[in-house]
Parts: sequence; structure tokens; C-alpha cells
Amino acid sequence: MSTATLKTRLSDSVKDAMRAKDTARLTTLRFLLAAVKQKEVDERRDLADAEITAIIEKQVKQRRESIAAFEQAGRTETAEQEKAELAVLQEFLPQAASPEEVSAAIDAAIAEVTAQGVTGAPAMGKAMAILKPALAGRADMSAVSAQLKARLS
Repeated sequence: MSTATLKTRLSDSVKDAMRAKDTARLTTLRFLLAAVKQKEVDERRDLADAEITAIIEKQVKQRRESIAAFEQAGRTETAEQEKAELAVLQEFLPQAASPEEVSAAIDAAIAEVTAQGVTGAPAMGKAMAILKPALAGRADMSAVSAQLKARLS
């Protein structure tokens, strides 16, 4: 990735979308940029890329939940709109981890937790605490959690 910060890339993408008159993309990017600026105002400082990634992840999670809800309700048009927004957001996340990488990370976390002598329910929380930073922005954490749960049981 270039030296440009995530925030700069977002701002440039907003300008590109304006020039291209791509209103759907523009709306999604402006909404994301507004969320970033809001957090910066709240904390009175510039956010690091990792913090912006966390905001993007949160919005990706919201879109995934909305898509599922709209599809269940048979609102396919609205679901498609959310999917388009999801695709725009995912462009700004780090390269997704492969299933093998996720699996290896889960194995490593389980090994580490087991080595600490932690078992049962607390092992789940401890392992997720290891996995979250390792896979931040690169994997759907709810899917990772489900895989981890399956392996621990």
C-alpha cells in the first residue's frame, strides 16, 4: 500500500466519486468519512489507520446484518443497495485473510490459551482477545468466533 493514509484515500475516493457522478458510492463514502470525523471530534485528535479500519469494520458488520434482515423480509432491492455499499466499504479494508490463515490463527490462539492453562468458557474470551488484533479488518469476526467455538467444544 502507498504512503497515503486511509483517511487521505477516503477523501480522494469521495472526490473521484463526485467527478464520476457516482451518487451511490459517494453517499457511502461520505457517510463513512462523517463517522471518522465524528470520532476525531469526540476524541479531539486525528485517528490512526487502525482506528479508521475499526470504524469501517463496524459499518461492514451493520451492512451484513441489514442485508440479512432485508433478504429475510423479501426486500431484495434494498438488500442489493446495502450489498453495493458493503462492496465500497470493503475496498478500504486490508486484504482479507484466507481460510487457511484464519484456521492457523485459531489454532495458534487455542494453543496459546491451552498453554496458559485456561479451559472452558474463559478460553473462548481469551482466544478471541488474541484473534481480534491478529485478524482485525481481514476476517468476519462473527464467523471466526463461530469456528473457534466449534473447535473448543
